[in-house]
Amino acid sequence: MTPSTGPNQINRRDLNREVEINANVSGRSLGEVSADIRKVLDDTTFPPGYGYRFGGSTKDMQESFAYAVSALALGVVFIYMILASQFRSFVQPVALMASLLLTPIGVVLALLLFRSTLNMFSIIGIVMLMGLVTKNAILLIDFAIRSRAEGMERSAALLHAAHVRLRPILMTTLAMVFGMVPLAFALTEGSEQRAPMGQAVIGGVLASSLLTLVVVPVIYTYLDDLANWAHRISGFAPAGGRP
Repeated sequence: MTPSTGPNQINRRDLNREVEINANVSGRSLGEVSADIRKVLDDTTFPPGYGYRFGGSTKDMQESFAYAVSALALGVVFIYMILASQFRSFVQPVALMASLLLTPIGVVLALLLFRSTLNMFSIIGIVMLMGLVTKNAILLIDFAIRSRAEGMERSAALLHAAHVRLRPILMTTLAMVFGMVPLAFALTEGSEQRAPMGQAVIGGVLASSLLTLVVVPVIYTYLDDLANWAHRISGFAPAGGRP
């Protein structure tokens, strides 16, 4: 008999021995701490047969981010399908959905301003923004298309649409912003965790609403020229002035 030391419990996962290390974070976000730990482990040379993987809250967060990204991608696909069916065009929805590319600008600036992080709640806010920011582009381009159908020149129709639709766009934008203020500033007890969602919505709505009035008409003009060129090459005229 030789006295020695050893584990009082042996855990196995996938037929391999496992040692679980638990810790709580303090003063920093879970994503930042996990990234630092991963960097140290990647620079560490393990003996043959040894490795690591994250579990617990880190694993749940990674899975949640993957689900959120999948939902975001499916949302973009469904929005394009609906717009293509309503406008009876495969080109015009591209100009309308260009406003989605403007959303991350406001989201990043708002999170930096509030000194917040990109977490699960801010990702949910970005998913919410997809329908909101597309709505402004629909108001603008649909009015321009109707004006062109009445005989107005394209540039004049876009300027007229921006002038007429500016007020409803600002009204809906400000209503959404002020509705998210209590959530963004964490004015209620326990709302600090949900605050990034309101911050992301406020930044994304403001940036996309302002930039939509400039960027979307420009993209629509280029796509309209491209569609007219394609119709001239193919020998068919676009119906109703629509690309």
